[in-house]
Amino acid sequence: MINATSYQPSGLLRHAQIQSVLASKSPRKRIWRRRGNGMEAAAQPHVLDAGDGIRLSGYWSPQADAAASRGLVVLIHGWEGCHDSAYLYSMACALYAAGYSVFRLNLRDHGGTHHLNREVFHSARIDEVVGAIRATQAFEPRSPLYVVGFSLGGNFALRVGIHGPATGVVPQLSVGICPSINPRSTIEAIDTGSAMFRWYFADKWRKTVRAKIAAWPEYADQGETYLRPDSLLEITRRFAEEQTGYGSIDDYLAAYTLDHDRLTSAPSPLAIITAADDPVIPIRDFRGLTARGSLRNLDVTRHGGHCGFIENLRMQSWAETRTLELLDSASESAARGAAMAPASQPG
Repeated sequence: MINATSYQPSGLLRHAQIQSVLASKSPRKRIWRRRGNGMEAAAQPHVLDAGDGIRLSGYWSPQADAAASRGLVVLIHGWEGCHDSAYLYSMACALYAAGYSVFRLNLRDHGGTHHLNREVFHSARIDEVVGAIRATQAFEPRSPLYVVGFSLGGNFALRVGIHGPATGVVPQLSVGICPSINPRSTIEAIDTGSAMFRWYFADKWRKTVRAKIAAWPEYADQGETYLRPDSLLEITRRFAEEQTGYGSIDDYLAAYTLDHDRLTSAPSPLAIITAADDPVIPIRDFRGLTARGSLRNLDVTRHGGHCGFIENLRMQSWAETRTLELLDSASESAARGAAMAPASQPG
C-alpha cells in the first residue's frame, strides 16, 4: 500500500530505528536557531481555559502581520512529548517560515504541566483538547484553522476533526503524522518489539507518574502501582481500571480507537502521513483504508520510522514539506468551495 514515493532517504537513513531516534533526538532545533528562528522569537506562553475548570498550556507564535497570516496551525505532540520536542519544534518553524501562525499545545500532564490539573492525563480526554483549540481560535478569529499531530497527538488531531465541528471547532484540515489509530495494536507493538522502545516508553511513564506525585502528593498511593510492571499493556490495564473512569482496558482503548469508517465519514477534512516501517504504529492498521470521503489524503512511505521522515544529513524533513503541500491544497479547496457557494439572498 506504499503510495508516497517522493520520499527517498539514502544509506543508513533508511533504517527505521535511526529515523525514529532522529525524530526526537536530532539537532533540528539547533539548526533552526542558527538560521534566525522567527517562530521562537514570536512565541508567547499561554495557559488556556479548556472548559470545566481544566487548564492546558502552550505557545502561540503569531505572524508579525496578522492580516497576511495564511492560517493558524495547532500542533499536538506525541505521548510524553511537549511543545519543545524536536519533531514538533521543527514542524512549527517550517510552518511559521511559510507564513502560518502556530500554536504548540501541551496535552495535560505534558511539558511540565502536571501541576495544572488534579486528575491525570489519559488518551480519551478529547473534549479538553477541543476546548483548548477553541480557546486558541480567539487569538486569531479570522484565520483558517488547521490541526497537525504526531503519534498519539496524530490520533488527537484526527479526533479534533471528527468531534470538533459539533462544538464549532472546524479545521480546514486535520493531519495525523504516524497516528496511533489502533491503540491496542500500538501497545502490543511496543511490548513485542525492540527492547529499546519498550524501555523508553515504560521509563517515560514512570517519570510522568513521579512528576504527578511531586505536584499532587495525595496521588502517591495510586500512582505507585504503575511503577512496577514491565509490560506496557499491563501498566495500561491497571491504569484504565483505576484512573480513567472506563473500568476496563477494552472500554478505555475503544474510546480513542479510530476505525476506518470514522475516518472516512468525519464532518471535516482529514489527512494521514505514515510509514510502512514504523516500529510503533503497525502498517496493518491502515490496510484497506483509502483516501475517500473525508479522508482527503493517505500517504504511506516505504521508510520514515516513527515520526522521522528525515531526508538527509541536514536533517530536512519530508513530512514538513508534505504537510505544507496538504495545507496549501486544503486552503485552495476551501477557497473554491467558498467561490462556488450560492450568494445569500436579501431577506
